[in-house]
Amino acid sequence: MRKIRIAQIGVNRYSHALPIWSTLCRNETEFEVAGYALVEDEREQFADLLGAFGGARELTLEEIWADPSIEAVAVETEEVHLTRYAQLAAAHGRHVHMEKPGGTDLAAFERLIETVRQNGTVFHTGYMYRYNPFVEDLIARVRRGELGEICSVEAQMNCRHPRALREWLAGYPGGMMFFLGCHLIDLILQLQGLPERVLPLNRTTGFEGVTAVDSGLAVLEYPRGVSFAKTCDVEIGGYQRRQLVVTGTKGTVELKPLEAQAEGLIYTEKREYAGDVAWDVPCEKTRSPLFDRYEAMMSGFAAMVRGERENPWTLDYELALYRTILRCCGVEAAKKEGGPA
Repeated sequence: MRKIRIAQIGVNRYSHALPIWSTLCRNETEFEVAGYALVEDEREQFADLLGAFGGARELTLEEIWADPSIEAVAVETEEVHLTRYAQLAAAHGRHVHMEKPGGTDLAAFERLIETVRQNGTVFHTGYMYRYNPFVEDLIARVRRGELGEICSVEAQMNCRHPRALREWLAGYPGGMMFFLGCHLIDLILQLQGLPERVLPLNRTTGFEGVTAVDSGLAVLEYPRGVSFAKTCDVEIGGYQRRQLVVTGTKGTVELKPLEAQAEGLIYTEKREYAGDVAWDVPCEKTRSPLFDRYEAMMSGFAAMVRGERENPWTLDYELALYRTILRCCGVEAAKKEGGPA
């Protein structure tokens, strides 16, 4: 197996920079880690996090671009900077794994997608449920028609974060819908495609005096019903109640919790209902094997870079997803670009 020589650009406090870094370093059969680069005053802003890089080599961006043996980068800056540094990497012909969902500038994201398209390089994003084995299986079954025609998808990703994180949400359109709701919109689009209409209903709770948008709800209209993404940052027990419910004419599947922790790993619980009775529909309960969300993600990226696997999330899909996320966040410009209102 050919190793991928890779560098990480950036670090962040609230997303997945450190787990991605540790995964790259741990997976020595697939990656050779060249080092990391700090950008955007991260040395000062995140001084308490830098110990995670240990004795790894710190690089400048210029050193990364000048080294042809570094064929891939993981872009893990704060969300607002993601598209900018992914664009730089793509312009230098590197394969890119980028933290979700991208920066806040639609035109910049469109340029990024066009650059990657022209280069023919890999563009891979860090939506953490994509490699969940039960989510993968559910999407495949829906596409095979095993649940019949889909009436609705209900997706929730709630939590109770400290005040500092909720204040940080003020820097992003839609607040929580941009930060965590993007994961849910990704699931809905994979299951149902583009909606006919989007209704964003994002609000601030005002809890602890925070004025950022920390409670998000987006309703997506489809020909046979409505689906929704809900993400709230003041919900006690919200992590355990994260869920994905898919209702079809042949059955209903509920994944809840989407992720639970055991032995340092993750598992998902599933309930499936099928039958023609009105009440007391038989329920089959199963639990996934334990897994690491980042191992599968980065192994998938490595396989795409080596040409062993085609990226199932096309550039057209990533662009449509990003536009839909912005629509769910209430960004008017995305409405004009993203199809039906």
